[in-house]
Amino acid sequence: MPTSTPSPENIDFITQAVGFIQNGGEFMYIILVVFAFGLAIAAERTIYLTAIRSKNKKIWDELFPMLSQGKFKQAMEVAKTSDAAIARILMYGLSRSTYARRHDEIELAMEEGLMEVLPSLEKRTPYLATLANIATLLGLLGTIFGLISAFTAVASADPAQKADLLSASISVAMNTTAFGLIAAIPLLLIFTYLQSKTSQLVDSMEMASVKFINIFRQAQNKAEAKRDQNAKV
Repeated sequence: MPTSTPSPENIDFITQAVGFIQNGGEFMYIILVVFAFGLAIAAERTIYLTAIRSKNKKIWDELFPMLSQGKFKQAMEVAKTSDAAIARILMYGLSRSTYARRHDEIELAMEEGLMEVLPSLEKRTPYLATLANIATLLGLLGTIFGLISAFTAVASADPAQKADLLSASISVAMNTTAFGLIAAIPLLLIFTYLQSKTSQLVDSMEMASVKFINIFRQAQNKAEAKRDQNAKV
């Protein structure tokens, strides 16, 4: 069975990337660790938020017809068996609706449920912005240390070679700044994407809460109208 071999272009790119990191000094490896840690957080958060969104949609598609038909007890039993975030919020509202007399009491209960869910949605995402800033600062710090070392080495060098040595040393020292930005920019973009994804989830859960309140209010108004009609009869 024939085996595929890396193309010369790929080998050349890998060699250049390894040389780029090695020439930058110790700070390049620290930035690489920061970048890898940020990517691990980004992957975990993306998987988690995608799973939450899928679970929310699945349980909402199941609960909404029950709520629309006024089957609140049945909806409560279904919500109890689900670990979806939106099910937990609706549980607060459904539980409070069994004895609450005012709509704002149910709203407060569902807001309490949302406040409990929100930390798990935002967990670790702010670290990405922090890691992006750290990568940038490490790149600048590495460049400063590199320039200090370069000028120190050039001070005792042959005057005829000072210009060449200085330009080569500065070029290597700037590698850390470039790599710091290479790591920081994707982390900031991922941070923005995850924040947007989290906001969409929160908005969808708030919308579900509003729909439940409206459905419950309509059901309550119908029940009151029916009682008034029976009283008149």
